[in-house]
Amino acid sequence: MKTRMVWLAGVLLLAAGFSRADESFAKVAAEVNPKLVKVYGSGGFKGLPSYGTGVLVSPDGYILTVASHLLETPDLRVHLHDGSRWSAKLIAVEPELDAALIKIGTEKNKVEDLPFFDMAAAKAPLAQPGTGILAFSNQFHIATRDEPMSVMRGTIAAYARLHGRIGIFEAPYTGMVYVVDAITNNPGAAGGIVTNRKGEILGLIGKELRNEQTNTWINYAVPLGASLDIRLADGTTAKISLADLVEKKEKYKAVAKVGKGAGGGGYLGLLLVPNVVERTPPYIESVEPGSPAAKAGLQPDDLVVYVDGLPVVSIDMLWEMLGKYRPQDRVQLEIRRGDKLQTVSLTFEVPPRPVAPSPPPSPTALPKGNQP
Repeated sequence: MKTRMVWLAGVLLLAAGFSRADESFAKVAAEVNPKLVKVYGSGGFKGLPSYGTGVLVSPDGYILTVASHLLETPDLRVHLHDGSRWSAKLIAVEPELDAALIKIGTEKNKVEDLPFFDMAAAKAPLAQPGTGILAFSNQFHIATRDEPMSVMRGTIAAYARLHGRIGIFEAPYTGMVYVVDAITNNPGAAGGIVTNRKGEILGLIGKELRNEQTNTWINYAVPLGASLDIRLADGTTAKISLADLVEKKEKYKAVAKVGKGAGGGGYLGLLLVPNVVERTPPYIESVEPGSPAAKAGLQPDDLVVYVDGLPVVSIDMLWEMLGKYRPQDRVQLEIRRGDKLQTVSLTFEVPPRPVAPSPPPSPTALPKGNQP
């Protein structure tokens, strides 16, 4: 009898375990999904999908997402959970956090009372390895209009520094991340979120990256509270996190215009072809002799394709990206020369001062025969 009771107790424990493994998170997903959006922008060719994910962080239409090629278009669009479609505009980009804020709605066509994640209230302690998580995103373009996002269940495997690459370039963000055991970082997933199993937001799903130390793909999310030391426009440094970026909203650009050498002032010695159309490809017209570009071997007719691993689609976009660097900052450019891609590394220099024209000689310095 005792043996039978022990056996029965074991069966009941196994049954309880299976029940827990099969537990449905449909209710949590139904609560989280309205706070997510589908983002559509530039891309649409190999390696650059034209779709992504974002998370609502205010009732009036502010959306947190990753900084990506999607945002480099005047036709940025967003689908809300109810199927409505909105035009969006880029508000701020933090390149070192690899994050961006976009917004839907205008003064004439306002959005109000949207469900959202309160980032100030979400400033909870970092989740520990072993914490169960849910990952929400529009990976593989699984959803459009009012269709729900994909949901994955997993666990935080580690809290570690990110070591990854986009192609041959190092990832822009190199801070601490949640490494998860679910396959979360697929095309379209960037900008999605990881929550605990109660649906409380923990972090932002990043881009597809390969670990440079193990040569494996990384599944990760940037924690809301993970902060980086960044340089401000006045030369000072400050810490900033995803939550700080959201709280500053539009004031962010004025209060802390950040990034690698924010404020500009770097010199490469490049002259591009005339910018005659809206999206003129960034072909090099000429190179200043003795400049960083000349020392790196850049030539006329080279096409700039990537800047520090980020794709460049127009002259305006290239100048905007290069304007974030200062003298002594380094940048990697991938250029197309003929039918081959080449990578060059350049160091910005102080812009050369224009040479003042020589003053005309005084009459007394002229030969007597040439005096007026």
